[in-house]
Amino acid sequence: MSRRRPTEPSPTAAEAANLIRGRFKRPRLPAVEAFTASLPFDRRLYAHDIRGSIAHAQMLAKAGLLKPSEARAIVSGLNRIRAEIEAGEFRFAVADEDIHLAVERRLTELAGAPGRKLHTARSRNDQVALDFRLFLREEIDALRALLGGLRSALLGVAGDHVETVMPGYTHLQRAQPVTLAHHLLAYVAMFERDDERFAQARARADVMPLGAGALAGTTLPIDRAMVARELGFARIAENSIDAVSDRDFAVDFLAACALLAVHLSRMAEEIILWTSAEFGFAELPDEFSTGSSMMPQKKNPDLLELIRGKTGRVIGDLTALLIALKGLPLAYNSDLQEDKERVFDALDTLKPALDLLAQFWPRLGFKPPVMRAAAGGFALATDLAEYLVARGVAFREAHEAIGALVRETAAAGKALEDLTLDELRRYSAKFGPDALTTLDAGGSVAARALPGGPAPKTVRARIARLAAAPKPGRARKRSR
Repeated sequence: MSRRRPTEPSPTAAEAANLIRGRFKRPRLPAVEAFTASLPFDRRLYAHDIRGSIAHAQMLAKAGLLKPSEARAIVSGLNRIRAEIEAGEFRFAVADEDIHLAVERRLTELAGAPGRKLHTARSRNDQVALDFRLFLREEIDALRALLGGLRSALLGVAGDHVETVMPGYTHLQRAQPVTLAHHLLAYVAMFERDDERFAQARARADVMPLGAGALAGTTLPIDRAMVARELGFARIAENSIDAVSDRDFAVDFLAACALLAVHLSRMAEEIILWTSAEFGFAELPDEFSTGSSMMPQKKNPDLLELIRGKTGRVIGDLTALLIALKGLPLAYNSDLQEDKERVFDALDTLKPALDLLAQFWPRLGFKPPVMRAAAGGFALATDLAEYLVARGVAFREAHEAIGALVRETAAAGKALEDLTLDELRRYSAKFGPDALTTLDAGGSVAARALPGGPAPKTVRARIARLAAAPKPGRARKRSR
Protein backbone atom coordinates (compact mmCIF):
# COMPACT_ATOMS: atom_id res chain seq x y z
CA MET A 1 0.00 0.00 0.00
CA SER A 2 1.32 3.44 -0.91
CA ARG A 3 2.29 5.62 2.05
CA ARG A 4 2.29 8.97 0.25
CA ARG A 5 1.28 11.64 2.76
CA PRO A 6 -1.77 13.80 1.97
CA THR A 7 0.28 16.92 2.65
CA GLU A 8 2.45 16.31 -0.41
CA PRO A 9 1.67 18.26 -3.60
CA SER A 10 -1.60 17.31 -5.25
CA PRO A 11 -1.46 15.15 -8.37
CA THR A 12 -1.06 16.63 -11.80
CA ALA A 13 -4.02 16.88 -14.12
CA ALA A 14 -2.65 14.02 -16.18
CA GLU A 15 -2.32 11.72 -13.16
CA ALA A 16 -5.85 12.41 -11.95
CA ALA A 17 -7.35 12.17 -15.43
CA ASN A 18 -5.83 8.74 -16.04
CA LEU A 19 -8.76 7.23 -14.17
CA ILE A 20 -11.18 7.98 -17.01
CA ARG A 21 -9.20 9.49 -19.94
CA GLY A 22 -7.83 6.34 -21.52
CA ARG A 23 -9.81 6.90 -24.72
CA PHE A 24 -8.23 10.32 -25.35
CA LYS A 25 -4.80 11.31 -26.71
CA ARG A 26 -4.76 14.87 -25.40
CA PRO A 27 -5.77 16.27 -22.03
CA ARG A 28 -8.64 18.65 -21.67
CA LEU A 29 -8.00 22.36 -21.64
CA PRO A 30 -7.66 23.74 -18.10
CA ALA A 31 -10.54 26.15 -18.77
CA VAL A 32 -12.75 23.22 -19.75
CA GLU A 33 -11.75 21.34 -16.60
CA ALA A 34 -12.59 24.33 -14.44
CA PHE A 35 -15.96 24.91 -16.13
CA THR A 36 -17.13 21.31 -15.99
CA ALA A 37 -15.82 20.39 -12.54
CA SER A 38 -18.43 19.89 -9.83
CA LEU A 39 -15.86 19.26 -7.10
CA PRO A 40 -16.05 22.80 -5.68
CA PHE A 41 -19.60 22.10 -4.51
CA ASP A 42 -20.18 18.33 -4.53
CA ARG A 43 -17.26 17.71 -2.16
CA ARG A 44 -19.81 18.06 0.66
CA LEU A 45 -21.10 14.63 -0.44
CA TYR A 46 -17.83 12.99 0.61
CA ALA A 47 -19.25 11.07 3.59
CA HIS A 48 -22.12 9.71 1.53
CA ASP A 49 -19.81 8.79 -1.34
CA ILE A 50 -17.54 6.88 1.05
CA ARG A 51 -20.46 5.18 2.77
CA GLY A 52 -21.90 4.05 -0.56
CA SER A 53 -18.50 2.88 -1.75
CA ILE A 54 -17.95 0.79 1.38
CA ALA A 55 -21.31 -0.92 0.88
CA HIS A 56 -20.48 -1.48 -2.81
CA ALA A 57 -17.07 -2.98 -1.97
CA GLN A 58 -18.56 -5.34 0.59
CA MET A 59 -21.14 -6.47 -1.94
CA LEU A 60 -18.45 -7.03 -4.60
CA ALA A 61 -16.55 -9.24 -2.17
CA LYS A 62 -19.64 -11.29 -1.36
CA ALA A 63 -20.32 -11.66 -5.08
CA GLY A 64 -16.77 -12.93 -5.66
CA LEU A 65 -15.76 -9.90 -7.69
CA LEU A 66 -13.24 -8.82 -5.04
CA LYS A 67 -11.01 -10.91 -2.84
CA PRO A 68 -11.68 -10.46 0.89
CA SER A 69 -8.22 -8.95 1.28
CA GLU A 70 -8.94 -6.47 -1.52
CA ALA A 71 -12.23 -5.47 0.09
CA ARG A 72 -10.50 -4.94 3.42
CA ALA A 73 -7.85 -2.76 1.79
CA ILE A 74 -10.56 -0.71 0.07
CA VAL A 75 -12.62 -0.23 3.23
CA SER A 76 -9.52 0.71 5.22
CA GLY A 77 -8.49 3.20 2.55
CA LEU A 78 -11.97 4.75 2.38
CA ASN A 79 -12.08 5.17 6.14
CA ARG A 80 -8.70 6.85 6.06
CA ILE A 81 -9.88 9.19 3.30
CA ARG A 82 -12.88 10.16 5.39
CA ALA A 83 -10.57 10.94 8.31
CA GLU A 84 -8.28 12.99 6.07
CA ILE A 85 -11.16 15.07 4.71
CA GLU A 86 -12.61 15.67 8.16
CA ALA A 87 -9.20 16.69 9.47
CA GLY A 88 -8.70 19.10 6.55
CA GLU A 89 -5.67 17.16 5.30
CA PHE A 90 -7.11 15.86 2.02
CA ARG A 91 -5.68 17.50 -1.10
CA PHE A 92 -8.40 18.09 -3.67
CA ALA A 93 -7.51 18.79 -7.31
CA VAL A 94 -9.71 20.41 -9.94
CA ALA A 95 -8.62 17.67 -12.32
CA ASP A 96 -10.51 15.21 -10.11
CA GLU A 97 -13.69 16.68 -11.62
CA ASP A 98 -15.93 15.58 -8.77
CA ILE A 99 -15.88 14.07 -5.31
CA HIS A 100 -16.22 10.56 -6.74
CA LEU A 101 -13.00 10.71 -8.73
CA ALA A 102 -11.23 12.55 -5.93
CA VAL A 103 -11.99 9.73 -3.52
CA GLU A 104 -11.14 7.04 -6.07
CA ARG A 105 -7.88 8.72 -6.99
CA ARG A 106 -6.75 8.90 -3.37
CA LEU A 107 -7.97 5.35 -2.72
CA THR A 108 -5.78 4.07 -5.54
CA GLU A 109 -2.83 5.88 -3.99
CA LEU A 110 -3.53 4.27 -0.61
CA ALA A 111 -4.69 0.78 -1.58
CA GLY A 112 -2.88 0.31 -4.87
CA ALA A 113 -4.39 -2.23 -7.31
CA PRO A 114 -7.49 -3.02 -5.18
CA GLY A 115 -8.45 0.65 -5.36
CA ARG A 116 -8.73 0.36 -9.13
CA LYS A 117 -11.28 -2.43 -8.71
CA LEU A 118 -13.77 -0.46 -6.60
CA HIS A 119 -15.55 0.92 -9.65
CA THR A 120 -16.40 -2.58 -10.86
CA ALA A 121 -20.08 -2.76 -11.93
CA ARG A 122 -20.56 0.92 -11.16
CA SER A 123 -20.82 4.15 -13.16
CA ARG A 124 -20.54 7.66 -11.89
CA ASN A 125 -24.11 7.99 -13.14
CA ASP A 126 -25.57 5.60 -10.60
CA GLN A 127 -22.92 6.54 -8.03
CA VAL A 128 -23.89 10.21 -7.96
CA ALA A 129 -27.57 9.31 -7.82
CA LEU A 130 -26.84 7.10 -4.82
CA ASP A 131 -24.79 9.75 -3.02
CA PHE A 132 -27.40 12.42 -3.66
CA ARG A 133 -30.21 10.26 -2.30
CA LEU A 134 -28.19 9.32 0.78
CA PHE A 135 -27.44 12.99 1.37
CA LEU A 136 -31.01 14.15 0.85
CA ARG A 137 -32.51 11.55 3.17
CA GLU A 138 -30.20 12.72 5.93
CA GLU A 139 -30.78 16.41 5.28
CA ILE A 140 -34.54 16.03 5.16
CA ASP A 141 -34.39 14.41 8.60
CA ALA A 142 -32.33 17.35 9.87
CA LEU A 143 -34.66 19.91 8.28
CA ARG A 144 -37.73 18.24 9.73
CA ALA A 145 -36.13 18.27 13.17
CA LEU A 146 -35.54 22.04 12.84
CA LEU A 147 -39.12 22.45 11.69
CA GLY A 148 -40.16 20.54 14.79
CA GLY A 149 -38.15 22.95 16.91
CA LEU A 150 -39.99 25.93 15.46
CA ARG A 151 -43.29 24.14 15.94
CA SER A 152 -42.46 23.52 19.60
CA ALA A 153 -41.49 27.17 20.09
CA LEU A 154 -44.81 28.31 18.63
CA LEU A 155 -46.74 25.90 20.83
CA GLY A 156 -44.93 27.24 23.87
CA VAL A 157 -45.79 30.85 23.01
CA ALA A 158 -49.37 29.88 22.15
CA GLY A 159 -49.74 28.17 25.51
CA ASP A 160 -48.84 31.46 27.21
CA HIS A 161 -51.38 33.45 25.18
CA VAL A 162 -54.56 31.37 25.06
CA GLU A 163 -56.45 34.30 26.64
CA THR A 164 -54.65 37.08 24.73
CA VAL A 165 -57.32 38.61 22.52
CA MET A 166 -56.29 40.26 19.27
CA PRO A 167 -57.99 41.26 16.03
CA GLY A 168 -58.12 38.78 13.21
CA TYR A 169 -57.70 40.28 9.77
CA THR A 170 -58.98 39.82 6.25
CA HIS A 171 -57.67 42.09 3.49
CA LEU A 172 -55.40 43.48 6.26
CA GLN A 173 -58.53 45.08 7.76
CA ARG A 174 -59.73 44.28 11.25
CA ALA A 175 -62.33 41.56 10.91
CA GLN A 176 -63.23 39.60 14.07
CA PRO A 177 -61.63 38.98 17.46
CA VAL A 178 -59.42 35.91 17.84
CA THR A 179 -56.60 35.04 20.22
CA LEU A 180 -52.88 35.20 19.69
CA ALA A 181 -52.70 31.47 20.43
CA HIS A 182 -55.26 30.70 17.75
CA HIS A 183 -53.36 32.86 15.27
CA LEU A 184 -50.07 31.09 16.01
CA LEU A 185 -51.72 27.68 15.62
CA ALA A 186 -52.52 28.65 12.04
CA TYR A 187 -48.78 28.65 11.38
CA VAL A 188 -48.44 25.34 13.20
CA ALA A 189 -51.04 23.93 10.79
CA MET A 190 -49.01 25.25 7.85
CA PHE A 191 -45.86 23.64 9.20
CA GLU A 192 -47.66 20.32 9.71
CA ARG A 193 -48.43 20.29 6.00
CA ASP A 194 -44.82 21.24 5.25
CA ASP A 195 -43.65 18.32 7.34
CA GLU A 196 -45.96 15.96 5.43
CA ARG A 197 -44.47 17.17 2.16
CA PHE A 198 -40.92 16.65 3.41
CA ALA A 199 -41.84 13.16 4.60
CA GLN A 200 -43.20 12.39 1.14
CA ALA A 201 -40.07 13.80 -0.51
CA ARG A 202 -37.96 11.62 1.75
CA ALA A 203 -39.94 8.53 0.79
CA ARG A 204 -39.31 9.28 -2.89
CA ALA A 205 -35.61 9.76 -2.21
CA ASP A 206 -35.51 6.42 -0.37
CA VAL A 207 -34.89 4.40 -3.55
CA MET A 208 -31.56 2.65 -4.21
CA PRO A 209 -30.22 3.36 -7.75
CA LEU A 210 -26.82 1.64 -7.53
CA GLY A 211 -26.53 -1.23 -9.98
CA ALA A 212 -28.10 0.75 -12.82
CA GLY A 213 -24.59 1.47 -14.13
CA ALA A 214 -24.40 4.12 -16.79
CA LEU A 215 -27.97 3.35 -17.86
CA ALA A 216 -28.25 -0.39 -18.67
CA GLY A 217 -27.03 -2.17 -15.56
CA THR A 218 -24.21 -4.70 -15.71
CA THR A 219 -23.57 -8.29 -16.78
CA LEU A 220 -21.65 -8.93 -13.56
CA PRO A 221 -23.34 -10.90 -10.74
CA ILE A 222 -23.96 -8.08 -8.26
CA ASP A 223 -26.44 -8.09 -5.37
CA ARG A 224 -28.41 -4.84 -5.38
CA ALA A 225 -30.63 -5.98 -2.54
CA MET A 226 -27.62 -6.40 -0.28
CA VAL A 227 -26.47 -2.83 -0.93
CA ALA A 228 -29.98 -1.51 -0.35
CA ARG A 229 -30.18 -3.30 2.99
CA GLU A 230 -26.76 -2.10 4.07
CA LEU A 231 -27.62 1.51 3.24
CA GLY A 232 -31.13 1.34 4.70
CA PHE A 233 -33.07 1.97 1.49
CA ALA A 234 -36.75 1.08 1.43
CA ARG A 235 -36.66 -0.23 -2.14
CA ILE A 236 -34.59 -0.59 -5.30
CA ALA A 237 -35.03 1.43 -8.48
CA GLU A 238 -36.86 -0.83 -10.90
CA ASN A 239 -35.72 0.75 -14.16
CA SER A 240 -32.04 1.33 -14.82
CA ILE A 241 -32.61 4.23 -17.22
CA ASP A 242 -34.88 6.02 -14.80
CA ALA A 243 -32.52 5.28 -11.91
CA VAL A 244 -29.75 7.47 -13.34
CA SER A 245 -31.92 10.18 -14.89
CA ASP A 246 -34.54 10.65 -12.16
CA ARG A 247 -34.33 13.87 -10.18
CA ASP A 248 -38.01 14.04 -9.31
CA PHE A 249 -37.09 13.42 -5.68
CA ALA A 250 -34.99 16.59 -5.71
CA VAL A 251 -37.82 18.54 -7.31
CA ASP A 252 -40.21 17.22 -4.66
CA PHE A 253 -37.81 18.37 -1.99
CA LEU A 254 -37.33 21.83 -3.52
CA ALA A 255 -41.08 22.23 -3.98
CA ALA A 256 -41.54 21.53 -0.27
CA CYS A 257 -38.71 23.96 0.49
CA ALA A 258 -40.27 26.68 -1.66
CA LEU A 259 -43.62 26.42 0.10
CA LEU A 260 -41.98 26.33 3.52
CA ALA A 261 -40.05 29.46 2.57
CA VAL A 262 -43.32 31.13 1.56
CA HIS A 263 -44.80 30.24 4.95
CA LEU A 264 -41.77 31.64 6.75
CA SER A 265 -42.01 34.78 4.64
CA ARG A 266 -45.67 35.29 5.57
CA MET A 267 -44.77 34.81 9.22
CA ALA A 268 -41.90 37.30 8.97
CA GLU A 269 -44.16 39.86 7.31
CA GLU A 270 -46.72 39.64 10.09
CA ILE A 271 -44.10 40.11 12.79
CA ILE A 272 -42.75 43.12 10.89
CA LEU A 273 -46.24 44.60 10.88
CA TRP A 274 -46.96 43.74 14.51
CA THR A 275 -43.74 45.37 15.71
CA SER A 276 -44.27 48.58 13.75
CA ALA A 277 -45.46 51.69 15.60
CA GLU A 278 -48.63 51.58 13.51
CA PHE A 279 -49.66 48.23 15.01
CA GLY A 280 -47.70 48.24 18.27
CA PHE A 281 -48.67 44.67 19.13
CA ALA A 282 -45.12 43.57 20.03
CA GLU A 283 -41.56 44.77 20.43
CA LEU A 284 -38.58 43.23 18.69
CA PRO A 285 -36.04 41.57 20.99
CA ASP A 286 -32.72 43.41 21.02
CA GLU A 287 -30.79 40.24 20.17
CA PHE A 288 -32.61 39.95 16.84
CA SER A 289 -32.71 43.62 15.85
CA THR A 290 -30.45 45.96 13.92
CA GLY A 291 -29.89 49.68 14.36
CA SER A 292 -29.61 52.47 11.84
CA SER A 293 -26.27 54.04 10.90
CA MET A 294 -27.94 57.46 10.90
CA MET A 295 -31.14 57.36 12.98
CA PRO A 296 -30.41 56.45 16.60
CA GLN A 297 -34.03 55.63 17.47
CA LYS A 298 -34.40 52.85 14.91
CA LYS A 299 -34.86 49.18 15.79
CA ASN A 300 -35.02 47.34 12.51
CA PRO A 301 -36.28 43.80 11.78
CA ASP A 302 -33.44 42.93 9.40
CA LEU A 303 -33.52 39.21 10.25
CA LEU A 304 -37.19 39.00 9.35
CA GLU A 305 -36.73 41.06 6.21
CA LEU A 306 -33.95 38.75 5.04
CA ILE A 307 -36.04 35.65 5.73
CA ARG A 308 -38.76 37.28 3.64
CA GLY A 309 -36.27 38.27 0.94
CA LYS A 310 -34.48 34.92 0.76
CA THR A 311 -37.77 33.23 -0.12
CA GLY A 312 -37.12 34.38 -3.67
CA ARG A 313 -33.89 32.41 -3.94
CA VAL A 314 -35.53 29.21 -2.67
CA ILE A 315 -38.34 29.58 -5.19
CA GLY A 316 -35.60 30.24 -7.75
CA ASP A 317 -33.84 27.01 -6.79
CA LEU A 318 -37.00 25.06 -7.61
CA THR A 319 -37.51 26.92 -10.88
CA ALA A 320 -33.87 26.44 -11.92
CA LEU A 321 -34.02 22.68 -11.46
CA LEU A 322 -37.33 22.36 -13.28
CA ILE A 323 -35.89 24.29 -16.22
CA ALA A 324 -32.73 22.17 -16.20
CA LEU A 325 -34.85 19.03 -16.45
CA LYS A 326 -37.52 20.12 -18.89
CA GLY A 327 -35.67 19.42 -22.14
CA LEU A 328 -33.46 16.48 -21.18
CA PRO A 329 -33.57 13.23 -23.12
CA LEU A 330 -33.04 10.02 -21.17
CA ALA A 331 -30.82 8.93 -19.54
CA TYR A 332 -27.95 10.82 -17.87
CA ASN A 333 -26.87 14.25 -19.08
CA SER A 334 -24.39 16.60 -17.44
CA ASP A 335 -27.18 19.15 -17.03
CA LEU A 336 -28.11 17.05 -13.98
CA GLN A 337 -24.97 18.39 -12.33
CA GLU A 338 -27.03 21.52 -11.68
CA ASP A 339 -29.25 19.67 -9.20
CA LYS A 340 -26.94 19.71 -6.20
CA GLU A 341 -26.21 23.43 -5.98
CA ARG A 342 -29.92 24.14 -6.03
CA VAL A 343 -30.58 21.71 -3.20
CA PHE A 344 -27.56 22.88 -1.22
CA ASP A 345 -28.66 26.50 -1.55
CA ALA A 346 -32.20 25.78 -0.37
CA LEU A 347 -30.88 23.87 2.63
CA ASP A 348 -28.34 26.53 3.51
CA THR A 349 -31.09 29.16 3.37
CA LEU A 350 -33.84 27.37 5.29
CA LYS A 351 -31.94 25.60 8.06
CA PRO A 352 -30.60 28.75 9.76
CA ALA A 353 -33.93 30.53 9.22
CA LEU A 354 -35.81 27.76 11.05
CA ASP A 355 -33.27 27.67 13.85
CA LEU A 356 -33.31 31.45 14.35
CA LEU A 357 -37.10 31.73 14.31
CA ALA A 358 -37.35 28.99 16.93
CA GLN A 359 -35.12 31.13 19.15
CA PHE A 360 -36.87 34.36 18.19
CA TRP A 361 -40.49 33.59 19.11
CA PRO A 362 -40.03 33.05 22.87
CA ARG A 363 -38.18 36.39 23.07
CA LEU A 364 -40.77 38.47 21.18
CA GLY A 365 -42.35 40.92 23.63
CA PHE A 366 -46.11 41.05 23.10
CA LYS A 367 -48.37 43.87 24.31
CA PRO A 368 -51.71 42.20 25.18
CA PRO A 369 -53.54 45.43 26.20
CA VAL A 370 -52.81 47.02 22.82
CA MET A 371 -53.90 43.87 21.00
CA ARG A 372 -57.14 43.58 22.97
CA ALA A 373 -58.02 47.24 22.43
CA ALA A 374 -57.62 46.73 18.69
CA ALA A 375 -59.91 43.68 18.75
CA GLY A 376 -63.02 45.59 19.81
CA GLY A 377 -65.06 48.22 18.03
CA PHE A 378 -66.53 47.32 14.68
CA ALA A 379 -64.81 43.92 14.76
CA LEU A 380 -67.80 42.87 16.89
CA ALA A 381 -70.33 43.63 14.15
CA THR A 382 -70.61 39.98 13.09
CA ASP A 383 -71.46 39.04 16.68
CA LEU A 384 -74.42 41.43 16.58
CA ALA A 385 -75.59 39.97 13.27
CA GLU A 386 -75.35 36.43 14.64
CA TYR A 387 -77.24 37.52 17.76
CA LEU A 388 -80.15 38.47 15.52
CA VAL A 389 -79.87 35.27 13.46
CA ALA A 390 -80.07 33.21 16.66
CA ARG A 391 -83.42 34.94 17.29
CA GLY A 392 -84.94 34.10 13.94
CA VAL A 393 -83.80 36.98 11.75
CA ALA A 394 -82.67 35.98 8.26
CA PHE A 395 -78.92 36.42 7.91
CA ARG A 396 -79.15 38.81 4.96
CA GLU A 397 -81.66 40.94 6.85
CA ALA A 398 -79.42 40.93 9.92
CA HIS A 399 -76.39 41.75 7.77
CA GLU A 400 -78.18 44.74 6.28
CA ALA A 401 -79.36 46.03 9.66
CA ILE A 402 -75.94 45.79 11.29
CA GLY A 403 -74.31 47.31 8.22
CA ALA A 404 -76.53 50.36 8.64
CA LEU A 405 -75.75 50.42 12.35
CA VAL A 406 -72.01 50.42 11.67
CA ARG A 407 -72.29 53.10 9.03
CA GLU A 408 -74.25 55.48 11.23
CA THR A 409 -72.25 54.73 14.39
CA ALA A 410 -68.98 55.42 12.56
CA ALA A 411 -70.39 58.66 11.16
CA ALA A 412 -71.24 59.71 14.72
CA GLY A 413 -67.67 59.02 15.82
CA LYS A 414 -68.71 56.29 18.24
CA ALA A 415 -67.75 52.64 18.78
CA LEU A 416 -70.15 49.70 19.07
CA GLU A 417 -69.32 49.36 22.76
CA ASP A 418 -70.68 52.89 23.31
CA LEU A 419 -74.18 51.98 22.13
CA THR A 420 -77.12 51.66 24.50
CA LEU A 421 -79.88 49.07 24.24
CA ASP A 422 -82.28 51.71 22.93
CA GLU A 423 -79.82 52.60 20.18
CA LEU A 424 -79.47 48.93 19.22
CA ARG A 425 -83.25 48.49 19.10
CA ARG A 426 -83.51 51.27 16.50
CA TYR A 427 -82.07 48.70 14.06
CA SER A 428 -83.97 45.61 15.24
CA ALA A 429 -86.63 44.95 17.85
CA LYS A 430 -85.02 41.55 18.41
CA PHE A 431 -82.23 43.08 20.49
CA GLY A 432 -82.71 42.32 24.17
CA PRO A 433 -80.77 43.39 27.28
CA ASP A 434 -78.31 40.53 26.81
CA ALA A 435 -77.24 42.02 23.48
CA LEU A 436 -74.95 44.42 25.31
CA THR A 437 -72.90 41.48 26.63
CA THR A 438 -72.16 40.60 23.00
CA LEU A 439 -70.13 43.77 22.67
CA ASP A 440 -67.02 42.34 24.31
CA ALA A 441 -64.03 40.95 22.42
CA GLY A 442 -63.25 38.35 25.06
CA GLY A 443 -66.82 37.14 25.14
CA SER A 444 -66.90 37.02 21.35
CA VAL A 445 -63.87 34.73 21.29
CA ALA A 446 -65.14 32.51 24.11
CA ALA A 447 -68.43 31.99 22.29
CA ARG A 448 -66.67 30.53 19.26
CA ALA A 449 -66.02 27.13 20.81
CA LEU A 450 -66.71 25.08 17.71
CA PRO A 451 -63.98 22.62 16.61
CA GLY A 452 -61.21 24.65 15.01
CA GLY A 453 -62.46 27.86 16.60
CA PRO A 454 -60.55 30.42 18.71
CA ALA A 455 -62.28 29.86 22.08
CA PRO A 456 -59.68 29.39 24.83
CA LYS A 457 -61.00 25.97 25.85
CA THR A 458 -60.87 24.79 22.22
CA VAL A 459 -57.37 26.17 21.72
CA ARG A 460 -56.07 24.63 24.96
CA ALA A 461 -57.32 21.24 23.86
CA ARG A 462 -55.70 21.70 20.46
CA ILE A 463 -52.36 22.68 22.00
CA ALA A 464 -52.48 19.62 24.26
CA ARG A 465 -53.09 17.31 21.28
CA LEU A 466 -50.30 18.93 19.27
CA ALA A 467 -47.86 18.76 22.17
CA ALA A 468 -48.56 15.04 22.56
CA ALA A 469 -48.17 14.29 18.85
CA PRO A 470 -44.82 13.09 17.40
CA LYS A 471 -42.59 15.98 16.47
CA PRO A 472 -41.69 16.50 12.79
CA GLY A 473 -38.72 14.38 11.82
CA ARG A 474 -39.06 12.10 14.84
CA ALA A 475 -41.95 9.86 13.81
CA ARG A 476 -39.77 7.62 11.68
CA LYS A 477 -36.59 5.84 12.69
CA ARG A 478 -33.70 7.08 10.63
CA SER A 479 -31.98 4.78 8.21
CA ARG A 480 -28.68 3.32 9.25
